[in-house]
Amino acid sequence: MNRATPRLRALAALPFVLVLVAHLLLFALWYDRLPDPLATHFGGGGDANGFTGRAAFLAVSTALILGLGACWTLLVRRTALWGAWATAGFTGALLTLLVRDNLDAVDAARVESPLVNLTVAAGVAGVFAAAGHALTRLVPPTDAEAPAVDGGPRLPLGASEIAGWTRATGSRPLTALAVLALVACPVVLLLAPWPAALLGLLGLVIGVPGLALARVRVTVDRRGLTLRPAFAARPRLRVPLDEVAGADVRDVDALADFGGWGYRVWAHRTGVVLRSGEALVVRRTGGREFAVTVPDARTAAALLNTLAERHGKV
Repeated sequence: MNRATPRLRALAALPFVLVLVAHLLLFALWYDRLPDPLATHFGGGGDANGFTGRAAFLAVSTALILGLGACWTLLVRRTALWGAWATAGFTGALLTLLVRDNLDAVDAARVESPLVNLTVAAGVAGVFAAAGHALTRLVPPTDAEAPAVDGGPRLPLGASEIAGWTRATGSRPLTALAVLALVACPVVLLLAPWPAALLGLLGLVIGVPGLALARVRVTVDRRGLTLRPAFAARPRLRVPLDEVAGADVRDVDALADFGGWGYRVWAHRTGVVLRSGEALVVRRTGGREFAVTVPDARTAAALLNTLAERHGKV
């Protein structure tokens, strides 16, 4: 077992402990101001349509936090620590907002829970996720996550020879998700009641960057490694040759190694991950890694190593 595992599990459990303590404290402070039963389920318009006794609600909410915390503590990986914190933040915020909506209610049937609560909970989850991501650096990478050894593949080139490599790669699921999100945006804005219609703007937030990343062109040449959307010259991401400490090929699992698909940012690495499998992994001079899943990654790594070596950095 990796020496970092106990620390990683403790960091995964920590947000659930904090949320549980805060939940129990607030419930105790507000207990006499809460109706019995509480309104705990709401329809699309925010009106209460389900109720739970105070004691039962406390038991169920405590079990929910403990259950989620136990699952994350047992199954967490270093690259997904942010997910544990985001889950705890979202759950804790929703429970707190639900209890707040019930405060001083004479009749639980008249309690309303606005849809904006979901937005607030998502914002809290984002803050928690950022905290979890920052704490990832406290956990050393496992052997499987350690940077590849120096001395990666080379592509023989003469002193005066010039070479370049380029390949387009994409993800059909990501393309479909981006298109659906963009189509849903105007539909929700036009048909959904206000203020729920504002949720349609999430389609732009998901669809625009999703479509830009759904198919990218990867290029290795005298300028280094360059990535850009396959259908546009901008935006683009570049790792210049003077920042290349070495390149190699590695099989990656999109979910286990990077926590998902798309543009991924972690404590010691970043990447454009469109699928699981073969990836070009570039070790940068600052110690970080950049990975991109692309076919024929070995040729790209060999050429990048040769060009960087010629540039005097490998």
